[in-house]
Amino acid sequence: MTRPTAQDFHPEVLKLFDKYVHGAISRRGFLDSAQQYAVGGVTAASLLGALSPSFAAPVVSPTDTRIKTRTAEFPSPQGNGTVRGYLAWPANATGKLPAVLVVHENRGLNPHIEDIARRLATAGFIAYAPDGLAPQGGYPGDEDKARDLFAKADQPKMRADFVAAVAALKALPEGNGKVGVVGFCFGGGIANYLATRVSDLNAAVPFYGAQPPAEETAKIKAPLLIHYAGDDERINAGWPAYEAALKAAGVKYEAFVYPKVQHGFNNDTTPRYDAAAADLAWKRTVEFFDKTLRS
Repeated sequence: MTRPTAQDFHPEVLKLFDKYVHGAISRRGFLDSAQQYAVGGVTAASLLGALSPSFAAPVVSPTDTRIKTRTAEFPSPQGNGTVRGYLAWPANATGKLPAVLVVHENRGLNPHIEDIARRLATAGFIAYAPDGLAPQGGYPGDEDKARDLFAKADQPKMRADFVAAVAALKALPEGNGKVGVVGFCFGGGIANYLATRVSDLNAAVPFYGAQPPAEETAKIKAPLLIHYAGDDERINAGWPAYEAALKAAGVKYEAFVYPKVQHGFNNDTTPRYDAAAADLAWKRTVEFFDKTLRS
């Protein structure tokens, strides 16, 4: 069976799905609005099912012998007390390695984000993916339930947990003291946020993330590699002001807009995934971390 892509859905259905995923409309709101685009025996419910993630085929298996993984906890006194997440590293590493914090979307530490951490481990990094839902019992195994839990989470404490995670990675005895962050959607916004809050952050890579205000942008010291989807009006609306603030502050950055792709194009568990754009963005990301974190 051929896997559906974004081109298989009406553009308005994709917009409705984006609103649903980010809490702007309810499940019922999506189903009612999408019904007008359900033709040829297709239902609104089947459209939603087809657009929702499938975690059946990770890029790097949890049992891949090239890497090792474990659950890791670090103190977070300004946050929830403890930050808990998924740690992955190369199995046959020699010498001290750079570390990358991986920040999830608005559903907590789901299998896709664990896969991202494993991909970074195969590229020679220590990768740590905290679960922002850990104080509520962790990712529940269901995307809708995860989204509901996320909406109820203490956001300031969650952000403090991510700050604490950066500090913990910098102090790892196996690390070289350099830490970067990569985040997706909500996590992209957190990558931008951490760049304004952690003065000794070494690199940040936000994928289609919300931008900080101009007065916060002036605090950024880390180089940035910024990825945007061409068909993402909601997030892209904030880019001109962010770019102006970055230039005014003299921040080192590169920004790429991938044409004709959707928000979430890097997430290979949904039809919004675009292989060409994702492969190029990932190649640029790994090269950027190699350059900024290994020297």
